[in-house]
Amino acid sequence: MTAGDVVGLWSLFEERHLHVTIDGGWAVDAVLERQTRDHCDLDIAIPHSQLPALKIALAELGFEWIASGGSWECNFVLADSGGRKVDIHSYELDPAGNNRFGVPYGAPQLEWWGVIGGVRVRCVPPEWQVKFHVGYQFDDMDRQDVRALCDHFEIPLPEQYRDLS
Repeated sequence: MTAGDVVGLWSLFEERHLHVTIDGGWAVDAVLERQTRDHCDLDIAIPHSQLPALKIALAELGFEWIASGGSWECNFVLADSGGRKVDIHSYELDPAGNNRFGVPYGAPQLEWWGVIGGVRVRCVPPEWQVKFHVGYQFDDMDRQDVRALCDHFEIPLPEQYRDLS
């Protein structure tokens, strides 16, 4: 998934009035405002009620559901014949901004802005990205992402990443 691919998809989301928030590796790059590594997919968060419109928009570009490890109604992957993948995480918030359904995002985790390919995009805030990288077996990409976020935004490095520099 290239920055150009992400910008093209972001334009589609905006055109269709979809409230998409970029998550995952592209969110790291968005808040840093530069691409730090290659990405195999685009992770997005979207209100569950907007999934039908998202699926239609992506189907028009040739994206189809593919089997992936943890697929369920609120987390699944769509891919096109060119190998581009969109990893979709859906949620619903109550009027106070608290999660009431789906992937457990809350309002504070969905309203930061960053830049990808010169385009302003909504993304997960840096401090939440660091928190999301804790509590599981991480890999070298996670280590790189967390280090870059912590260094750039002066966020304390989580304990599990400290002895691995």
